[in-house]
Amino acid sequence: MKPPGRVSLPVLRDPLEGALRRDGSRVAMMPADVHGRFDTRRKVVFAMLITLWASLPWLRVGGNPAVFLDIEHRRFYLFGLTFNAQDVWLLFFLVTGVGFGLAYATALLGRAWCGWTCPQTVFLEGVYRRFERLILGSRDTRTRAARSPLTLSRALRYGLLHLVYVVISIGVAHVFLSYFVSLPVMFRMVRASPGAHPEAFAWALALTLVFYGNFAWFREQLCLVVCPYGRLQSSLLDNDSLIVGYDTTRGEPRGKPSDASAGACVDCKRCIVVCPTGIDIRNGLQMDCLACTACIDACDEVMDKLGRPRGLIRYDSLNGLEGRQKRIVRPRIALYTALLVVGAVVATTAFARRSDLEATLLRLPGAPYVVERGTIRNAFELHIVNKRPTRETFVLGPAMDLPSEVELVIPIRELTLEPMGSQRVPVFAIVPESASIRNLTVRVEIRRPSSPLGTAGARVATGAFLRPNP
Repeated sequence: MKPPGRVSLPVLRDPLEGALRRDGSRVAMMPADVHGRFDTRRKVVFAMLITLWASLPWLRVGGNPAVFLDIEHRRFYLFGLTFNAQDVWLLFFLVTGVGFGLAYATALLGRAWCGWTCPQTVFLEGVYRRFERLILGSRDTRTRAARSPLTLSRALRYGLLHLVYVVISIGVAHVFLSYFVSLPVMFRMVRASPGAHPEAFAWALALTLVFYGNFAWFREQLCLVVCPYGRLQSSLLDNDSLIVGYDTTRGEPRGKPSDASAGACVDCKRCIVVCPTGIDIRNGLQMDCLACTACIDACDEVMDKLGRPRGLIRYDSLNGLEGRQKRIVRPRIALYTALLVVGAVVATTAFARRSDLEATLLRLPGAPYVVERGTIRNAFELHIVNKRPTRETFVLGPAMDLPSEVELVIPIRELTLEPMGSQRVPVFAIVPESASIRNLTVRVEIRRPSSPLGTAGARVATGAFLRPNP
């Protein structure tokens, strides 16, 4: 029996359908061109996403790139916010948020991520295959060429196509790398010899090979073999999730347009030849379906020519395709929404409590304390990090609640730090040997010059004072 709330995905198909045969061998995919309302919208979305991705290293927020992951110096800039290595724990919220958000979106919208926003789809369909069609021609032209002997003209076209692939892959690799080294540094590296920056050159070369191998050859296999998302559909989808599906009630039985007893489907197989994974959407929801909507546009085009209503293949839920009532609000969505709200509150609280000033009071190596002339002295080191994207000045002093018997010696009372800069300052805590203070905590307050003592925005660094046992 099928578990409740889960969708079974048929995987056994005719050997001529799909990117993989039953024996596991690969079928070369050459999807046909398709034009329609969804194809136009996808092109716009692809163009916007690629433009945004390529522009982020150029855009500056607060004097820094909008997104800059400076791994070498362990500094990270994200839309005006600055983070350092001590903030890595916040990645938990980012990673889990993306994963849960994808599960939530899938329960509502099916595999819209795969068909519309996944980088694999965006670059393959929005860039690489565009040049393939431009240079090699339509699907029919490529199919006929593949069945005929290789000619010089075809060899030159293939050579030009792969040269274009390499150039695009180099560009994509360098834009990707600029997220980690910044654009000015990237331009200096490109102008210099590879030996001047061997690590960056090796990364650029490796990324170029990865992108070229993926988009020029591996292609849909990444979705079918490597990516686990498609294999999780049965647990992420339910009968009310939005999918790309075929209306069997209206379409069956298939037959010629002149057959009055036949359904709306004329079995033209146009939906198969435009599919990037080569599946037959009429077989039901399948693991290989990317929800790219190419079959919707293809079928609508045929229906228009036949003078029949559109929507034989459409966006709908399994319940909707079978004529049952569709539900948007349901127990799964209610639970997901509640969990999403809880996660958002926790993440917002964690980010709000994050300070743009790191201050740590560490004990210096050596003797834990020194007894001299009737006093006990402890030596500390105050490590201050300015996590703001601007130069900041700080004033150092004892916290207001420090006992009066404690003398705090801070050689540097005011210092200025560059963005993401740090400095170490020695701190000496001196207590009379005769003082009866026990379990003393040394507290150093770090504040901005305009802020009075005890300001809520000030940062206090603490350290335990050690003394001989009585």
